[in-house]
Amino acid sequence: MHGLTVRWSLAGAPDGVEQSLASYVADTSHARFSGKEGLRFKTWRMRAGEWFEGCYVFESSAARDAFQHEFAATAAESAGSQIVGSSPVLIEPCEVVAVAEGAAGFLAAPTYA
Repeated sequence: MHGLTVRWSLAGAPDGVEQSLASYVADTSHARFSGKEGLRFKTWRMRAGEWFEGCYVFESSAARDAFQHEFAATAAESAGSQIVGSSPVLIEPCEVVAVAEGAAGFLAAPTYA
């Protein structure tokens, strides 16, 4: 599968940025990517005070490449960059080798709080 990682550094980000990012994902970003054409799934990950990232998995390299090209052109103005106060430090394509669903099942949700 065709992955893409977009990561922002949270070093020097404003106080409360983690809650602002979590609220943005729950209120806006989750709905924007749910059902997105060409996207298999997206996860949002964060280490408080360190980094925030979006991990995307696309159905084809063409879908990934198109999204990466579109996003990279406006990355500095993206909502994540506006919240964090800086552009992503990493926009990196990758290959996802496998995905396993555990016995507890997959749960797609705008927040896990």
